[in-house]
Amino acid sequence: MMIHQAEFIGSSVDYRKCPDVKNPEYAFIGRSNVGKSSLINMLTNRKKLAKISGTPGKTQLINHFLINDKWFLVDLPGYGWAKASKTKKEDWEKMSRDYLLYRSNLVCVFILIDSRLPPQKVDLEFIHWAGENQIPFALIFTKSDKQSKGKTSKSVAAFMKKLKETWAELPPVIVSSAVNGAGKEEIIGFIERINQGKVG
Repeated sequence: MMIHQAEFIGSSVDYRKCPDVKNPEYAFIGRSNVGKSSLINMLTNRKKLAKISGTPGKTQLINHFLINDKWFLVDLPGYGWAKASKTKKEDWEKMSRDYLLYRSNLVCVFILIDSRLPPQKVDLEFIHWAGENQIPFALIFTKSDKQSKGKTSKSVAAFMKKLKETWAELPPVIVSSAVNGAGKEEIIGFIERINQGKVG
């Protein structure tokens, strides 16, 4: 599948105010500053489709992008540290979690993990929460261009080893880079297989 059309549809503060549920949705979420917007721009071949900022916490709404007039890519506020008040953080967290729990046409959530870091408590807690609530997800390890392939492999292995402590079956994993395009074909192919009913 090629992404030949990507259109920003709108931002919402509540899952009940999101676009009509007729199209399948794939949401992207991760710790603040993990590179969500950069990854979305890489996948859609659009440099400025999703707003990028060096300041964590830039995404503050549920942002919908219509892809090929067939499915939605959804950019959710990041979790974890951000330069914002406690109240704001709680609002963003509730917005994202309500969307993930109650959005009827949500097909899969891509949880983004910084490949340069050892397993982070905030990531592990969010993954466990998704599992407990039976939310289908896959893991995308970002920023692989920032280090050697060997270091990325060790980082991913360490993270999966940590998950094995509590998970009988591990989720799908994709290694990516918004800089060199690594993982693009795998992510789009994964979405295409789900859309065709070949996964899940």
